[in-house]
Amino acid sequence: QVQVVESGGGSVQAGGSLRLSCAASGRTFSRYTYTMAWFRQAPGKEREFVAGINWSADNTYYVDSVKGRFTISRDNARNTVYLQMNSLKPEDTAVYYCAADPLGRAVLHADYVYWGQGTQVTVSS
Repeated sequence: QVQVVESGGGSVQAGGSLRLSCAASGRTFSRYTYTMAWFRQAPGKEREFVAGINWSADNTYYVDSVKGRFTISRDNARNTVYLQMNSLKPEDTAVYYCAADPLGRAVLHADYVYWGQGTQVTVSS
C-alpha cells in the first residue's frame, strides 16, 4: 500500500507564497516510477487539476490559472513532490490534494489512484 501525506498549507495574504510538500511512502512505492500531481477543491466547487509531473520531471503540466505562478518539482531520493506557489490570489483558496499514478503515465493521461488527505490553503485579500 502507498501513503501520500501533504503538508505546508496555511493562511497567507494575497501576493504571498507557500510551498506545499507531498511525501509518499509504502513498501511498494519504490518499485514504480510514479507520476504525481496536485489537485485542489474550493468550497462549493468541483476538484480541479492544478499541476502534474512525471518521474523524470521532463513532463509537467499546469492549469492555465496557475501558469507562471506555481512550480511543481520532485525529489525522487526523498519520495517527495513540491508545489511552490507564488503571487497567491484569493481564488487560490482551497484544499490542496496530492495524488499518485503508480504506472508513470504522462501527466494528462495518468490514473491517480493514491490520494492524500489534503492541506488547506487560504489566501486573504
